[in-house]
Amino acid sequence: MTKKINLLANLKSDFASGLVVFLVALPLCLGIALASGAPLFSGIISGIIGGIVVGYLSTSHLSVTGPAAGLTAIVLTAITDLGAFNIFLTAVLIAGLIQLTLGFLKAGTISNFFPNNVIEGMLAGIGVIIFLKQIPHAFGYDNDFEGDESFVQADGHNTFSELFAVLDHVQLGSVIITFISLVILISWNKIDFLKKIKLVPAALIAVIAGIVVNEIFIQTGSFLAVKENHLVRLPVPTTLEEFQSIIVLPDFTAFSNSKVWVVGATIAVVASIETLLCIEAADRMDAQKRYTDTNVELKAQGVGNMVSALLGGLPMTSVVVRTSANNAAGAKSKMSAIIHGFLLLISVLTIPVLLNKIPLATLAAVLLLVGYKLANPKTIKHFWKKDKIYQFIPFILTFVAVVLTDLLKGVALGMIVNIIFVLIGNAKRAYKFSREEYNEGDIIRIDLAQEVSFLNKAAIKATLKEIPENSRVIINAQDTVYIAHDVLDLIKEFKETRAKDENIKVKLKGFKKAYQLENSEENLNKVTFEHYYDVAKRKTLKREIKNSSLT
Repeated sequence: MTKKINLLANLKSDFASGLVVFLVALPLCLGIALASGAPLFSGIISGIIGGIVVGYLSTSHLSVTGPAAGLTAIVLTAITDLGAFNIFLTAVLIAGLIQLTLGFLKAGTISNFFPNNVIEGMLAGIGVIIFLKQIPHAFGYDNDFEGDESFVQADGHNTFSELFAVLDHVQLGSVIITFISLVILISWNKIDFLKKIKLVPAALIAVIAGIVVNEIFIQTGSFLAVKENHLVRLPVPTTLEEFQSIIVLPDFTAFSNSKVWVVGATIAVVASIETLLCIEAADRMDAQKRYTDTNVELKAQGVGNMVSALLGGLPMTSVVVRTSANNAAGAKSKMSAIIHGFLLLISVLTIPVLLNKIPLATLAAVLLLVGYKLANPKTIKHFWKKDKIYQFIPFILTFVAVVLTDLLKGVALGMIVNIIFVLIGNAKRAYKFSREEYNEGDIIRIDLAQEVSFLNKAAIKATLKEIPENSRVIINAQDTVYIAHDVLDLIKEFKETRAKDENIKVKLKGFKKAYQLENSEENLNKVTFEHYYDVAKRKTLKREIKNSSLT
C-alpha cells in the first residue's frame, strides 16, 4: 500500500530543489527539442507537463519527468518519416494510450525482460548520435540537416560526411560561445569556491554567459555577433489568441496510418523502459529508501504523454540527469518536480524575449556533454571487464548498430545476440550429466534442472542420442518444477522406443503426471514442502517400525 504524501510537508527544501531542477531543465528542454528536429516550444511544453501532471500523478519522490535525450533518435526519425509534426503528435498520443494500458495490465516489471547490456548499448549509441549531430551547431552551422537522424541521410550524406560540410560554414562567434560554455560546464563543479553555490547550476551559468557574450558582440558591432538564425526562436505571444496559435494539435486523421501506430508503439516501449530504469535508480538514490509503484508510474507517464501530445509537446520519460540534480539539491518529495514544472510555465509566459537571446551554440555545448555522459567510455570498459563475451558483445554490437543504422535495428540486433547467448547458456544448464563404468555396462545419470524449457530440447536430444547400447540410464527430475511438453515427449519416446531396441534400461525418478508453467515459484515452494514432508514422514515411519520391533 502506498503511503499518502503530504506535498506541503517539506515545502522549503522542495522549492529550493525545484528551482535547481528548473534551471537545469530549461536549457535541456530547448536543447533536446533542437536535437529532435521539433519546434523548440514543444520541449518546453513537455517539461511543463512532465513536471506538473506526471509529477502529481507519480508515486516517485525524486524522479523528474521531461523530454529525454534518449528519445531524440526516435523523434528525429519519426518526424522525417511521417512528414509532419502534427502527425508525429498523433503517434505520441498513441504511445500515451499504450503506456496507460500497460500500467493497468501491471506491466511495471517490463524492464526486467530487456538486458542491461542492450539498454546501455542503445543509450551509448544515442549519446554518440547526439554528440555528432550537435557539432555543426557548435560551429554555427544551423541548417535543417539535423532533422535526418539516420546514418545515411536523405540528402545523400551520412553522419560523418556531413561533419566536413561544417568547415565551409564556420561562424567564429558561435565557436567562441561554444568554447566559453564548455569551459563553464566542465569547470563549474571543479572549482572549490564555485562548489559552494549549490543553487546555481552550470547549465544556467553557461546560458547567461552565452547571452552576455553575444550581446557584447552585438553592441560593439563586431563581426563575431551571432545572428537571429543562430539564436533560440520561441514564439512571443502578446495576446491569448497568439498564445493559442502556437499550440500544435495532433492530426487525428493519422490514426488510420499504420506507420503512426508503429512509431507510437516504439515510443511507448522505449519510453517505458527508460522510465522504469530511471525509477529504479531514483529509488536507490533515496536516502529514506522509499519505493515507487512502477505500475502507477506507467499510468502517470501515459497520461503525461497524452496531454503533452494534445498540447503540441514532445514525448517524455523520467530523466536521470534531472532526477540526480533533484536528489543532490535535497528534494524530500515529488513537490519539487511539480514546482519545477510551474517555474517552466511562468518563464515561458513572462520572459520569452529573454529566452530568444540564447545562442544555439550554448545549447549545443550543453548537449555535447549530455551525449558524452550517455556514451561515457567508462561504460565500454565496464562491460569489457564484466564479461568479454556474453555481456560485452551484445553491448558493443547494439552500440555500433545504433550509430551506423538506427535505434530499432541496433536494439533488435542486440536482443537477437542475447537470445542466442541465452539458448547457449540454457543448453549448458539444463541438466547435470554423470557417467560411471562397470563391467556389465555404463550407468548414466542425468539430473534435470529446476526448469527445463523447449530451449533445452536440442541439448537433451543430443545427449540421449549419444547414450550407447546396453547402458543403464537414470533421468532424475526430483528437483524439477517445470518440464516443457516437448522435452517430456522426447524422454518418453526415448524410453519406449529406442531404449527397448538398444537394450538400454531407463529409470525415471521424480517425474510428475503434469507440469504447469504458471506459478513456477509457487510450484517450487510446494515441491520443496512436499519433499521435506515426505522425508519427515518416512523418518517417522521408520522410527515407529523400529520401536515396534524392539517391543
